[in-house]
Amino acid sequence: MTSTEAPVAVTMGEPAGIGPDITVTAWARRAELGLPPLLVIGDPDVLVRRASALGLDVTVECIGSPAAALALSGGTLPVLPLAAAAPVTAGTLDPRNAGLVLEAIERAVALALDGEVSAVVTNPIHKHVLYGAGFRHPGHTEFLAELARAAGREADPVMMLMAQGLRTVPVTIHIPLKDIPGALTAEAIVAQTRIVARDLARCFAIPRPRIAVTGLNPHAGENGSLGTEERDIIEPALERLRADGLDVRGPLPADTVFHEEARATYDVCMCMYHDQALIPVKMLGFHDGVNCTLGLPFLRTSPDHGTALALAGTGCANPSSLVAALTAARDMAAAVHRGSISAAGR
Repeated sequence: MTSTEAPVAVTMGEPAGIGPDITVTAWARRAELGLPPLLVIGDPDVLVRRASALGLDVTVECIGSPAAALALSGGTLPVLPLAAAAPVTAGTLDPRNAGLVLEAIERAVALALDGEVSAVVTNPIHKHVLYGAGFRHPGHTEFLAELARAAGREADPVMMLMAQGLRTVPVTIHIPLKDIPGALTAEAIVAQTRIVARDLARCFAIPRPRIAVTGLNPHAGENGSLGTEERDIIEPALERLRADGLDVRGPLPADTVFHEEARATYDVCMCMYHDQALIPVKMLGFHDGVNCTLGLPFLRTSPDHGTALALAGTGCANPSSLVAALTAARDMAAAVHRGSISAAGR
């Protein structure tokens, strides 16, 4: 199968959360939404019961391989079956099912590395439950990278958020605000920006992306009077990136870089910390934001939200972010495929 023919692998995520809800809801509207061919990795019984609870007419069929998913009729949801270790109740976590969550991710990555699926779309996981089962990673992304490295592949993951045409990258992620100045380095800015530039060209067909870079401090430090990180860390990083031939601009005040006119001047904005990157994305597309991991040896997107246990099984979960993640995965796979054909023809 080529990258455009292979289905997208969708992990079910935390079975007690809204992953099953948004998956079956999106599938029930697949024709209207124009979803790519996909397969779900998880417990088929959970999907069937959740669809029934939501009043959806969804037929599930277990398959043994991604190729088998393409042979099914368009009305049947293909599932690569894994069994929950304990009964699943919507909204109620059970640590005994942590193994199901992790195995689904492991299977999806293995299929992606073997080229049997075009991309991986991961539904939300509940890290607290996984930590109780011995999970030792800060999050989904780090686990994906370790799986790739264990298979002998290079992985330097970079989180990019997307919504309504805006792309942002937080250079530092899940650390307290007070620790950011000490954690921010020119090396991190340079390394992540290089990966972003490479993968925007490879996966988004943007051959020379325009890259905006924010400052850390108010007014981008105001020439050192409001902080020196711009002078000492960010500006030297930008000099190195310009020497690479990258189109970078900054450091820019974060309070003026996200309005409509400013967004039209760049393809991605490198941000210095978590909220600086996520607030504008969530403001523009709270229900359809996408988390895209660059720097992996396979394509991965995810809905930009959590497990929302209180909404599981209620019919109130919005599938828009999953739909956007599936669409992004399809488009990225197509861009990579076109690029490979172009490279082969040179």
